[in-house]
Formats: sequence, C-alpha cells, structure tokens
Amino acid sequence: MKTGGAAAGLAALMATEGNAQTQTVATVTTVFTNGTILTVNGDFSEAEAIAIRGNLILAVGTDSEVRALAGDEARIVDLGGKVVLPGFIDAHTHVITGSVVDATMEYVGMARYTSVDAVLEQIAMRVAETPAGEWLVFRNFDPAVQDGADALTFDDLDPISTEHPIFVLNASGHLAYANSKAFEVSSIANDVEDPPGGEFVRDADGNLNGVIKNNVAFLRIAENYPAMKEADPVGGLLGLLEKWSEFGLTTVSELSLGALAQSPADAQVMVAAAQSGRMKARIRAYPFYTIGAETWDEANVKPGDGNALARISGYKLVADGSNQGFTGLQREPYLDSDNLGIAYMEPEALTAAALERAQKGWHLAIHGNGDAAIDNILDTCQALFDAGIDMSRVRPRIEHCSILHDEQIARMRDLGVSASFLIGHVHYWGIAMRDEVFGEEKAQLLDRCRSVQQAGVGFTLHSDFMVTDPVPLHMIEMAVTRRTWKEPDYVLAPQETISVEAAIRAVTSEAAWQLFSDHEIGSLEPGKLADMVILDKDPREVAPDQIKNVRVVETWMDGRQVYAT
Repeated sequence: MKTGGAAAGLAALMATEGNAQTQTVATVTTVFTNGTILTVNGDFSEAEAIAIRGNLILAVGTDSEVRALAGDEARIVDLGGKVVLPGFIDAHTHVITGSVVDATMEYVGMARYTSVDAVLEQIAMRVAETPAGEWLVFRNFDPAVQDGADALTFDDLDPISTEHPIFVLNASGHLAYANSKAFEVSSIANDVEDPPGGEFVRDADGNLNGVIKNNVAFLRIAENYPAMKEADPVGGLLGLLEKWSEFGLTTVSELSLGALAQSPADAQVMVAAAQSGRMKARIRAYPFYTIGAETWDEANVKPGDGNALARISGYKLVADGSNQGFTGLQREPYLDSDNLGIAYMEPEALTAAALERAQKGWHLAIHGNGDAAIDNILDTCQALFDAGIDMSRVRPRIEHCSILHDEQIARMRDLGVSASFLIGHVHYWGIAMRDEVFGEEKAQLLDRCRSVQQAGVGFTLHSDFMVTDPVPLHMIEMAVTRRTWKEPDYVLAPQETISVEAAIRAVTSEAAWQLFSDHEIGSLEPGKLADMVILDKDPREVAPDQIKNVRVVETWMDGRQVYAT
C-alpha cells in the first residue's frame, strides 16, 4: 500500500503537539442558546447555553451566565429548541483498515442480500462482467443471518469461476472464504500448515475446503489482491471520517493498528491524516498484537504518543473469535455440536503478553466474545493485579464482552475491568444467537448492559465497523429496546435494557474514559475540546423505537462545524 516509510521518525511525528488543523481554528467566540444542552457530566445536568472559543468550550450554564462570559463580541447561534450533546464517540472501530476495505471490497451483507443464494448470484454476475484473472473481492457476508448454507466453500465458489480469484470476508472479520484460484495465486497448497491462532479449514478427507479462520490465515490470500496494494489509505481515511460526521461522530478508534500494512506503517497513515488539516474526527489507536510487541517497540511507538487529533491509546490483544462464526471460545459447546470455539491466544500466552505490555505502561483492550475467553481474560487481569500492576493505569477493557455470567461481572468490578459491547450482536444477530448459536437460555447472557451498570462496571457501546455501521443513535436505540432485526417484536433479554441517558453516556463520556481521553472530550464542560452534535430532537423524549430517526443537524469538532444538513 501507499503508506510510505514504516518506522523511521514515527514517534517524533506522533509526539508533535501542534498540527495544521488546530492551528487554523480562529479564536472566535460563539454562543449557542435557546435550546437544551445535555452536558453528560457527572450529574447529566442540563444547561440553557454553551459558548466555545477557538477549539475549546468556554462556558456552560444559563443564558445570562454564558453571554456574560462570552462578551459582547460573541456570535450568537439560536438553536431554535434543538438539543446539543457531546460529540459521539465510537470506542471500537477499525477506521484505518476499514477505510481501505470499504473502498476496495464490494458489500454483500444482510442489508442488501437476505440469503446466501442471493450473494452467490451477485458474485456470479460480477464474474460475467469481469475479465478472467481479475480478482473479485466482497465483504460483510454472514451466513448466521443470511438464509442458506453455513459457509462458502470451494464447492460453492469454484462452479462460479476457477479463472477469477474470489475472496469473501465474513462480517465478523474473523472468517473468510475463497475459491481454489485465490488459493492457487496465493501459493497456498493442500499441505499448508495452520498459523498459531488461525486455521485453513479442511473437509472430512483432510483437504482444504476454502474456509479460513482468523486474519493471521486469511491475510495470506487477501494481501495478494492488487487493489489493496494500490489503495490510498490516507485519502480513504479522510473520506470515511467525512462520511461519519453525518452520524455525529467526532472521535473514532482503530483497534487493530498495523493490520492493514502488517507493520507500524499504519500509524503513519493516521499521522498523515492528522497533519492534512482535513480530519473531521479524532482517532484513538491500539497497536495490534499480531504484528509483535518487539516490532512496535523497535518503531518507538509508545502509549500516549500523539496529540488531541490522533493518539496511541493502548494495546490490543485477542482471546478468541466470533460467536456467530462459532469461533468464540465457550465453556460449553455451541448448540447441537461439540465445538467449543478457538483460543486465538492460549491463556499462558495471553497473560504473558498482557504482563509484558502492562509493565511498560500500556492500557489493554482485550477481545473476548465467548464466556471461556472472558474467563481467560479475567484470569489474565488477576495475574496483572497479583503482579502489583496499577489496574487504574492499565484500565483493562473487554472488547465485545458478549457472553457474561454473574460471577464474571463481579470479577470485572473487583479488578477494575470495563466492558465495550458490540450492541449490534443483539439487534442483528439476536435471533441467530437464540436459535442457532446458543439456545434461548444462554442467549440471555448477551451484552448485559443493565447488569454491569447495576454492578458498578463501566461500559460502552460500539459498532466494530465494518461488522456494523457506526451510527450512535441507532446503537443507543438497540441498547434501550433490545429489539431484533429478524423479529422486530422480539426483545432479547429484556432485563438488560437500559435508559436513554445510560446509553448516551456509553457513546460519550464512558467512551472517552475508555480511550484515556476523558480529560479532553466526552462531556460539555469548560476547558474541554469543542466537540458537539446538534440534534433536532431530544432522544429521551421520542418513542424508544424512533431514536435512530432523530436527525443530526450539525456536527462540530475542534471548534469547527464539520457537518450540517
């Protein structure tokens, strides 16, 4: 890819305090009044007005108080009854990797294709109009919610073409499928050895069947796709952030930094975007463990490197795969099977890696979907605590934290571990979790927002883009209603619904805390950065199933209007 040099000067670039973007923000004072200001501070207090000066919040309070502090020269904006919230934050996306995948792979997910046959028909149509030898690459396929076969194998894809390499990425990001031509041009033969934590799946006779588990395996095919090599990741990133400003997002994240280029060069993509002066959202990034801790250390990438626009926040580890992909690690087998899933990192390796990173000052975000994987993560966190590591500095968080038992919630509370829920699992995959993955009883343990809240465990809501789209208002609605996509009247685990205010916190102040940015964003308070979203309605005052239809009128980031209807 066009990423430039990988490591040289990276830390120096990331440590630069100034940047082209913030230097251009004028020190004009603007007062927003005649609306409702939801501060999302500790008390979730409301205010009549807010003033910003340059890229900072100057004052929040009554109309008279704010006008007095703003001065007679301030510009006055009449909100006309609209509602102002802190800019939305998605604590778990893959914005750098996703921007390239979004630009180079065709979407064949559930929003457009409800069945596997429809996906195969679309692939066949592309084959018919594409010269032989050219790649055909698709994303977001998910047999857990698209009716039909459970996977795409050589038997499905080779009849469509053996002259075009075909590669299909599962929506989870943990599985992929390819035809025999893609294996051939990638020089992957039948005697290929499985990499640690990954698998080239085989049939009953021991032959490859085209299904691939985990990116450490399927990237050996995807990396040969020419469009990936020629992609412009900086341009793609800037374009994606511009598109996301329509959703009110002002801070996003990259939870697998390095996965795109398979090197620290991904960090330079973030740096270049920050230095362009055209970023419409902040980025908080997590170097990915598969690149190797020593590789990141050699590149001199450290926690906290960067500035308010782009910063290294923590380190990402992965304990297992995807529940709907049947690779999440479980205490008990999946429904009607003897499959327990996959440990992407064995417990000893997970603990060793976490200890090594935590001792060097890294915050840890650890992916865990299955309940056995979460056991392993909590055992690792206990090992950190027993080693005398300050857990408040590590701020360990479990990514997705999908299947959670009461005693695990208690352990999280005691160890200072927070949760980040992929709430789309409930909405989009809830029926599959109930009927195909776990059964109804265990499905009740999915994304236990209210239970962790009642236990005093912090939590966020995220999209895991490209798994789901990063639309915070829809994520809020999912957590408030827990209604499912396939059966709109079915509420999965109604005892886990939460209030609108709690859901708003999960995509603002709590997300800022998890990203080590609560000192600068996440609430509307004097001295914090002027990141705001203006809505046409108060999400607390509409019907719960209409929250997603509340309209983002304006988005402000770093004191600048970056989106307006």
